[in-house]
Amino acid sequence: MSEALHTVENGSGQDRPELQKAIQEFVDAGFAGMQMRVHDERGEWAGSAGVRKLGEDAKPQTNGLFWVGSSTKTFTATLVLRLVADGAIGLDDPVADHLPRLGLDRRITVRMLLQHTSGLYSYTGELDPDGTFVPGIPSMGKEWVENRLRTYRPEELVRFALSRPARFEPGAGQSYSNTNYTLALLLIEQVTGRSYAEEMQRGILRPLGLRGTVVPGTSPELPGPHAHGYYRYQDADEWKVVDVSRQNSSLLAGAGDMISSTEDLHTFFSALLGGKLLPDRLLAEMLKPHGELGYGLGLFVQELGPDHGGIIVHHNGGAPGGYGALMISTPDGSKTLTAGLTTGDAASNPAVVIQEALDRLIKAVFSG
Repeated sequence: MSEALHTVENGSGQDRPELQKAIQEFVDAGFAGMQMRVHDERGEWAGSAGVRKLGEDAKPQTNGLFWVGSSTKTFTATLVLRLVADGAIGLDDPVADHLPRLGLDRRITVRMLLQHTSGLYSYTGELDPDGTFVPGIPSMGKEWVENRLRTYRPEELVRFALSRPARFEPGAGQSYSNTNYTLALLLIEQVTGRSYAEEMQRGILRPLGLRGTVVPGTSPELPGPHAHGYYRYQDADEWKVVDVSRQNSSLLAGAGDMISSTEDLHTFFSALLGGKLLPDRLLAEMLKPHGELGYGLGLFVQELGPDHGGIIVHHNGGAPGGYGALMISTPDGSKTLTAGLTTGDAASNPAVVIQEALDRLIKAVFSG
């Protein structure tokens, strides 16, 4: 059986042509490659489409590693909530009580960080009221390409954000901000006395046996088999494409810096939603959608409607360049979809083309 139609050995043994078609649509839309894993009532299925590297024929491995981008936020939120469960911090504690050196507004609470209601400027840039993107620390274009191996310290990122005006008073609105989750990393380190990477190993990765999941710190390497991701950018009047498989993700510390695989993302998400990492009361808080984003504590809660499978919870992600991740589930963790995507040399904007293919994929997996 070809890798494109690979069905994992311990799965149901059934081909799923509708799933293979759904991931091929991402490649047809301009992605270089995609690997996906689905766990549902029919068992486990894994497949891939596209290429592992531009100019070659080999398809992406179904167990390859990739930069997961903002899917990291669900891991970070889980660590914070485990500290709440242990009584080390309170959800409604002022963050300033734990991180006094930063001079934070005392009205900003731990809960506000996790549900993006702090009002803090996002250090990677923000949209103006008229929809114009105003860049922050370089996270796109030629400037990011030239700086993609640079090391940033979490406190440096936060202080940059605090030098910009807040978007709104704490608790008065909702705006997705990477700053919230880098602050959560600093909070975890302050409260535990351990590094974020050590606490991630201790609280999540080691107990769940997630050997393919890494907090890379400042290392730019994907430490295992992986598909290559590419970034297309404009340099003066010329468009260029560069392999960005190596990138220093310290730019998104705690907010988007992790590496994982489809299998590990499934194991984590199903364990979390199945109640194995948090007590019921805190899992219920996590799953309670808030505000215009429908964001709980570290994940999105989305109503598909009664004709399309009810409710899904998810936190997808994108590295600054080259990689994307999907992590989607039913609220109880019984049906999951996890995927890694790589961008290639297509002229299309991945953030724009992904939506239509993603809508069809979600219907294929979660409807009926």
